[in-house]
Amino acid sequence: MIGLFWENFRISLGSIFANKTRSILTALGIVIGVLSVTLMGTLISGLDKTFEKSMAGFRSDVLLLSRMEWFSGDTDWWEMRNRPRMKEDYGQKLLARSQFVEAVAPVSERGGSIIRDDRRIDSRFFGTTTSYLATNSSTEIEQGRFFTDGENRSGARVLVIGGDVADALFPNEDPLDKYVKIGNYKFRVIGILKKMGKFMGMFSMDNQATMPMGTYKRLYARRGWMTLRVKVNTTDVETAKGDVRGIIRNIRRLKPTEKDNFGINQSSTLEAQYKAIKLAIGGTGIFITALSLIVGGIGIMNIMFVSVKERTREIGVRKALGATKNMILGQFLMEAIMICLIAGLFGMGIAYGLSIIINNFFPSSMPMGLAVGAIILSVIIGVISGLVPSYRAARLDPIDALRYE
Repeated sequence: MIGLFWENFRISLGSIFANKTRSILTALGIVIGVLSVTLMGTLISGLDKTFEKSMAGFRSDVLLLSRMEWFSGDTDWWEMRNRPRMKEDYGQKLLARSQFVEAVAPVSERGGSIIRDDRRIDSRFFGTTTSYLATNSSTEIEQGRFFTDGENRSGARVLVIGGDVADALFPNEDPLDKYVKIGNYKFRVIGILKKMGKFMGMFSMDNQATMPMGTYKRLYARRGWMTLRVKVNTTDVETAKGDVRGIIRNIRRLKPTEKDNFGINQSSTLEAQYKAIKLAIGGTGIFITALSLIVGGIGIMNIMFVSVKERTREIGVRKALGATKNMILGQFLMEAIMICLIAGLFGMGIAYGLSIIINNFFPSSMPMGLAVGAIILSVIIGVISGLVPSYRAARLDPIDALRYE
């Protein structure tokens, strides 16, 4: 059995390499198909890991209240832009009225440059309260501390900076208790946040600085915009969301017939949009892959029919010498499988090389299961494509085959 397998393997390789150009052109569809499915799977795997890491700061039990909705549907941007602003006292009212609200942190944000001597970095800085850490599990203090309630009430000019800001302004020294400037105001650095990386590989979450809300309001008044981060104390987030929505509508004195003039955003909204995008990418990739594999499979089947016709006398000689139908079937089936297997390995190798290059610009990783699956898929295509031509070769009459010119 092993000897027969080895003999078929040797004959198949000899036939493939004897017709190199034809074999390459025949295998091209399989190469493109395997390349497509492998590269698509690699990118989706990288996207999944990046998305999970990026979403660490958007816990499922945290609601973000804002004038804007992340995915507004049929609401125009200008309409959301003209909505009333969120107010800090909404947080206290939510804590007092809702049984589902555990913590609320108002967050005001604006952009600007942070300067230290001759160094500067364009950044985003936030004004918030000490409840911010309770509503954002991804924010950790690596060095120093967060500001206190006393510093918030007094409007102390203290700052907690992200890792990118620390690296840019203090490349070779400890930033703690050093001073930086935002505009004309001087701040003392009291803490450094642990690095969080980039959101979806696009923009850094470490290029930020956080100051007390009292300080922010004193220095920047109403400039910027405010979001309320609301942490709920239940796994039934939808019920808590409905309760919060009702309270905010009551605070804003909206009539039952009036629609919301605020947005309640949460991680599930982003997850739903991400899944829709991933489904679209996957569907497109599967269509391209299927098309390439069908074309490749038809090409291999066609070339195997040609090969059987060219080697009719050879088949007759082998049968005259005692070769059985199964031996002939195995010989040509092995040839079709070898073409697809070599094409699959080549396509996977190209995909692996491209994934390394792409990883320098966008996170991507090739799962081992995907690579093994691509090889198995190639073998299956080889079996399907070679079965009919191999069966026809096995059924040839040895006398007719020997007479064939």
